[in-house]
This record gives sequence, structure tokens and C-alpha cells, in this order.
Amino acid sequence: MRVNRFFSLPLMGLLALLASVSTAHAMPNIQTWQTPNGARVLFVAAPEIPMLDVKVVFDAGSARDGKLSGLASMTAALLAQGAGEWNADALAERLEQIGASLSSSTDQDTTEWSLRTLTQQPAMDTALETLTTVLTAPTFPSADLERVRQNRLIALRQAEESPEQVAALALSPAIFGDHPYATDPQGTAVTVTALTREELQAFHAHFYQAKNALIAIVGAVDRAGAEAIATRITAGLPTGERAPALPPVAELTASSVKAIPFTATQTTVLVGQPGMRRGDPDYFPLYVGNHILGGSGLVSILMDEIREKRGMSYSVSSAFVPLAQLGGFTLGLQTKNSQANQAQTVLLDTLRRFIETGPTEAQLTAAKKNITGGFPLKIASNSSIVSYLAMIGFLRIAARSFGTVHSAGGSRDGRTNPRCVCAAHSSRPAGDCHRWRQRVRSSDT
Repeated sequence: MRVNRFFSLPLMGLLALLASVSTAHAMPNIQTWQTPNGARVLFVAAPEIPMLDVKVVFDAGSARDGKLSGLASMTAALLAQGAGEWNADALAERLEQIGASLSSSTDQDTTEWSLRTLTQQPAMDTALETLTTVLTAPTFPSADLERVRQNRLIALRQAEESPEQVAALALSPAIFGDHPYATDPQGTAVTVTALTREELQAFHAHFYQAKNALIAIVGAVDRAGAEAIATRITAGLPTGERAPALPPVAELTASSVKAIPFTATQTTVLVGQPGMRRGDPDYFPLYVGNHILGGSGLVSILMDEIREKRGMSYSVSSAFVPLAQLGGFTLGLQTKNSQANQAQTVLLDTLRRFIETGPTEAQLTAAKKNITGGFPLKIASNSSIVSYLAMIGFLRIAARSFGTVHSAGGSRDGRTNPRCVCAAHSSRPAGDCHRWRQRVRSSDT
């Protein structure tokens, strides 16, 4: 018998360490403006190759689902099934003929549309026309809704066969309580079955609005060309209003442990708590600390304690998932059933020790060198840059932290100190010990 475990415990405070970022590398020149109907735009010219990457990001993630879990992601899925005069096959053929790609993804905060195309004509014009029509004139064909619905229900049933996904779905409500982040963006079998065409249309009409959109553009076009592209994409959208801010994520007030029976030879252990948000004033201390604790693979403290010293698990890690409000901070491992309790104890003891003592000077130095040395590779492609622009623009993080900015927006405000939830895959990273103790306080489980 395999048991999936997760538990929550209050943790408070993090280590205050500041990561220095090398300025020796040339950073992108970010230009920003608004379209005539209010969409915010971030643009980086990249003339080296004749390609264009565009992301259109709507504040229309699963946190906007309300009681209809899966509504945002199902709406996005239906947009590409029919738009204007084209059905799903015609849309796919238009993109295939010009070698372009169009896709969407939905997380808790956003629904994001991504287009990649050549800048040569008529390829770029065809690609932009397709994207614009999908966003502004979807037809929500009933037959395609039923097909997409059945595919989603199959995927949800398959997820029930994965112990890791079962544990993760149980962990989210333990971390987020009744906050909208607690629900699965994919929905549940009950809610997906119940969704109607009219509900998808209403969601699209309410959230696919210009002032609720952010456009990121990277490619071989000039400023005038980028302005024309952004205006074209949003011209058919209603001006609308930006969606209201989500409520804050509540701190945990008590620890909890849940064991989920699952037939298998290994136990999955997940630990979690509310972590940090994008633009968090402690982002770098938390990020660097987590890199040392469990975010750097084989050289992390957790890997050393659990894999190298004790041979309890092939892999163990920790991670922050920052969102507009506090996202999750999680730790996780898999181990054979007979040593699950021992592995869980070592996992939490390592976390507590890290909170109390923090990293050594050598660990901190190595982590900062590794992170700053690898950063240029993270902005080496247009697709990487456009992803950063989308995140910066949507969350209105000070873009100056990423590159040279012209007419950039301001930063979002900070957040209050959270308490941690630990579910068998959670740990909070360290900066300096004083800051860690302020933000992560470990209690006995």
C-alpha cells in the first residue's frame, strides 16, 4: 500500500540575503506603451532573425472561475476550435501552411496566448489575422465543446491514477483554504460536465477585454511595427476594465497532516505553505535560499541529506511558485513505504535547521555564482525574453530589474509576512537567518 502524504505547519520568516546580479551582460531594451483601447504593451526589438513572438495575457486565470472550476481553461480551449469563418481544421491549416504556432495556457492568475511566426509576408499577416480572430470572434461550436469536454474528462480520470497528482490536488486546498488558488485550473469531473456554452461565452465577454490584457512582443520589427501589431490584436476587443485584484492569501494558523491511501510500492510526501508573490520584497532572499535548500538539484542541501547521506529517495526538491498573490512553497520526495515516516522526519528537520542556521558562506557564494552565471542563458532566446516580458507586464513589476526601460510602469506593492504550510513537499528557503525567522517559523508536527 502506498500512502500519499501532505501536511501543513505554520512557518514564519526567511533569511535576508541579497543576490547581486551581474550587470556585465547587455540587457534587453524594453519599450512600453498602451494601445488606443487600453491594453498595456511591452516590446523588445530583436532584429537578428526574421521571427516574431507575441504573448497576449489576460487576467483570466482559474482564480476567476468562481464556483465553475475549469471555466477559464475550457474557455481558452474552445477559442481555437472555431473563430470567424474558420472551424478548428481551417484554423490549424492556416497556421500549418505558414509554419506558425498558436497555443494557450491557463494557470491560477492568467490565460496566456502565444504566437510565433516568421516576419516575412504573407506569413506574419496571416498569423496575426488568425490570432486576432481567435481572440475577438470565437464561435464556441457546440460539437467541439462536447469533444473538448470528453478529452478533459479523460485527462482528469488519468490524473486520478497518478499518486503525485492526487497528492498535489489535495495539497492545494491545505495551503490556500477557501482562496481561489485552491482549485485546479483543469476543473473537476463534476464542474467540467456541467459547463455550458453560454457560460464559456459569458466568461470570454467578461474577461477578454483590452484593459484586462497585456501584450508582449519580441522580434524583428521596429517600434512602429510593434505598435501596429498591438493595436491590430486588440482593436476588436471591448475596452472594458481590468479585473479586480484577487483577495490576499491567508496565513496558516495550524499544522495539518493528511494520509491518502494509494496502492503502490512507494509513498509520495509533499509539504507546502503559502510562499511569496511576484514582486515580493523578499523575492531574492527566498529565491537564493531555496536554490541552496532544494532548488539546485544534486548539490542542494535536501539532496545531500536525503539522497546522498541516507539513500532514502532518488530525488527531492523544494520550490516557490510566485503568483499575483502568495503562491505555494513546496517540498517533495518519493520513497519506499517502509521508510516514509523517517524520510518525512528528515525532510522537516532539514527545513527547520535551515530556517534556524541558514546557509554557510560557501553555500551562499556558490549559489549566487550559479544563479548569476546562468541568467544570460535564460534570456538567450526570443521566446525566453517574451515570457519574462509577459510576467513583468502582467504583474506590473518594475521592469528596470530586468532591462533598460522606456516608459515602464511602476512596481506593485509588497506583502505582509506569511505563515507557512507544510505538506510533505514543502520547505522555505533562506536568505540570512534573521529574515528567514521573520518569515518562516517551523513548528513541531
